[in-house]
Amino acid sequence: MKSFMDQDFLLESETARHLYHDYAAKMPIVDYHCHISPREIYEDRRFDDLAQVWLGGKQADGSYFGDHYKWRVMRSNGVSEDYVSGEQDGYQRFLKFVEALELAVGNPMYHWCNLELRRFFGYEGHLSLDTAKEVWDLCNDKLRHDPDLTVRGIIKKANVAFIGTTDDPVDSLEWHEKIAADPTISFQVCPSFRPDKAINIHKPGFTAYVKELAKSVGKERLASVEEVCGALVERLEFFQKRGCRASDHGLDYVMYRPCSMEEADAAYQKALRGEALTVEETEGYQTTILLCLAKAYHRLDVVMQIHYNAIRNTNTRMFGQMGPDTGFDCMNAISCAPALYAFLDALEQTDELPRTILYSLNPNEDALLDTMLGAFQGTDVPGKIQHGSAWWFNDHKEGMEQQMKSLANLSLLGNFVGMLTDSRSFLSYPRFEYFRRILCNLLGGWVENGEYPNDERALKRIVEGVCYQNAVRYFHL
Repeated sequence: MKSFMDQDFLLESETARHLYHDYAAKMPIVDYHCHISPREIYEDRRFDDLAQVWLGGKQADGSYFGDHYKWRVMRSNGVSEDYVSGEQDGYQRFLKFVEALELAVGNPMYHWCNLELRRFFGYEGHLSLDTAKEVWDLCNDKLRHDPDLTVRGIIKKANVAFIGTTDDPVDSLEWHEKIAADPTISFQVCPSFRPDKAINIHKPGFTAYVKELAKSVGKERLASVEEVCGALVERLEFFQKRGCRASDHGLDYVMYRPCSMEEADAAYQKALRGEALTVEETEGYQTTILLCLAKAYHRLDVVMQIHYNAIRNTNTRMFGQMGPDTGFDCMNAISCAPALYAFLDALEQTDELPRTILYSLNPNEDALLDTMLGAFQGTDVPGKIQHGSAWWFNDHKEGMEQQMKSLANLSLLGNFVGMLTDSRSFLSYPRFEYFRRILCNLLGGWVENGEYPNDERALKRIVEGVCYQNAVRYFHL
């Protein structure tokens, strides 16, 4: 029997162990998509206890912020919300989480938490109700006193070279500017452009958001779709001058319904009046904005990321109580293939298709995306169109293996830009280790089974590329 999570965890062959320990483990981290706070990086926040850094909770402004992966584990064990995201005593919240985690056999959260305890706190046991007090005391002492466990210290300890945060177009980027001007910060932190609120014309809050967008470009109002496009592009240029490497779109589904500017503007005016839009009007407006932005991404050399096939805020009662991004989203199964093909093709026809990373929350679309890549590649960079890393509900061992096997079957795994955290937790960087071990085990298995030669130079290039170098090249770091 193997020891739990020893140095060769997930590495089932000699080749896998060699590739991980000698190459993958040494690579810096490029976390090109996450949801951590640039302000907390600049201010070098120190957390009070493990519940605060792991579970988060209600913020001063009334919103909720935390790792909703962990919240879902607790809810699945019948834990009441005042312990999950509420204001109960931190230790009691932690105990409720540990009690649920003991049942999470096969869940990546079990591995992630224990990896975090090992890598950041030096705890070599396993977290359980029997060890909870020991872990709580050890971790809290380090969080409160260890100079390497402030936010910046955590990032440095994890060997992070680059962080791409997720930022709204109206954001002032004040904290990014302060980070860039601080010579004591050795890693790079850049904003990413997330214009969802300007695209979601059919969702509550759209008209209020358009007023914010107008204010961000010095206007009282945006009178037309053309002015909305102009404002978004102006803000994108502002972001790009401050280091923005990527945009991100969180779409319920990918639509492509081209229409005239007049038709898009008619839909926009209806929305401003508070009138309901048809699906055709909504999609026409959205397509107009997406095409405008994609062409701007191409011109400004910004990567376009598209995340789709999530059903968000499915629990109406809890959405009303807690707001978005609190753990009540689900996988969808809409087939958007014709629309996605048409969208990419429309941009390709005018040679304005930017570098693009595609993520579907439905794992059944892995092969679909991997065949799509080959139809739209270019000479800008190897792997111009990417199938993004197994996303959200798929970033477990089987999901990562499935995504990489599909990519290998139908495209070039060696050009893959690799892992990202997509996380709200500063302790989430061991997820890169998890991914890298799975990658090396997959490659090692192919080599030992005679499916790929034991070519040291080629294997080193693939491992170091997927773990780090490809992302550096792709995002022009």
